[in-house]
Amino acid sequence: MPEEKSKVFLVEDDLIMRRLYEWAFRLMNHEIETAYDGEEAIRKLDAIEPTPSLVLLDLIMPKVSGFEVLAHIKASEKLKQVPVIVLTNSAGKEEAERALGMGAIMYLIKSDHEPKEVVKTVEAVIAKYAR
Repeated sequence: MPEEKSKVFLVEDDLIMRRLYEWAFRLMNHEIETAYDGEEAIRKLDAIEPTPSLVLLDLIMPKVSGFEVLAHIKASEKLKQVPVIVLTNSAGKEEAERALGMGAIMYLIKSDHEPKEVVKTVEAVIAKYAR
């Protein structure tokens, strides 16, 4: 686990999943900020201080899609260096290729990973990007 408390930003429209990940990250001593949909995510990310250590991003959401949020992050001077992991139920190869091509560093299928595995993956990515 990183020595400093990292700040993870989770964009997830499913309340149960959001609470589950909030609990898992807090249990491992991470700060976590959440957004329900893409519109809220963009608004919160533009205002957030300090910049999050990593963004966990669902793709299929109301109002604004995860792809639009990812495009916004990568176009933002403030946010473009923040690593983004897509965490979704969409297992399509095209979606994965598109997200990775847009700058996501990883594409995880929710049903393939327990929350504690996701936390460990996030910790490894944060540690790598902190160097």
